[in-house]
Amino acid sequence: MNWLFRLFRSSIGCKGIMALTGIALFGFVIAHLSGNLLIFGGPDAMNAYAVSLRELGPLLWVMRLGLLATVLVHIGAAMRLTRQNTDARPVPYVRRQNVASTAASRSMMMTGLTVAAYTVFHLAHLTWGFILHDFATAVDDQGRHDVYYMVVKGFQQWWMVFLYVVAMVILAVHLRHGISSFFQTLGFNHPRWNPILEKSGIGVATLIFLGYVSIPATVFFGLVGLDGGGS
Repeated sequence: MNWLFRLFRSSIGCKGIMALTGIALFGFVIAHLSGNLLIFGGPDAMNAYAVSLRELGPLLWVMRLGLLATVLVHIGAAMRLTRQNTDARPVPYVRRQNVASTAASRSMMMTGLTVAAYTVFHLAHLTWGFILHDFATAVDDQGRHDVYYMVVKGFQQWWMVFLYVVAMVILAVHLRHGISSFFQTLGFNHPRWNPILEKSGIGVATLIFLGYVSIPATVFFGLVGLDGGGS
């Protein structure tokens, strides 16, 4: 573990850790989206997918704990890098001019922590069943936990849709800078490529946002209902 602590002590090491954990978390975002989009396949598709995850047994908990560790390391590296940048210039600028940075890059810590906080809320809703508990105990006609029903009933609530969309906006802002900075951390930093990487970050973040938001939007407006189609 000493090598990990040595990496944390250097700014280059922190950036490398953030890049590697960030790409791992990005992979989870994609995998999670692909599972969520099964709602458009109807109740059987989504509930069967939920069962397949539970059938992983101990492996599912290993994956969850690994994901949690990745999140904590990612946040820890970000906080450490922020502290190093602050220590490097203890006297604040009289007049700060953000020439090279963007709003997305300057808000990475805040957007990351906000997404993490919403993730806890999301788990409390759809995994732990603490929020809208009456919908969390439903089972389908095959005796499976009716995840489809829980999702649809949840997103028929306007405030749940609002919180979800806001969280996805913040996630997209975070990804918009994170994707492009990942390549720069690996050394892909050239005037010819930087505009392409910047646009790629915007494009991918937008697609992910649209993918996630399509779920509550179609439910709320009645395009997806409890019968698998419009309500």
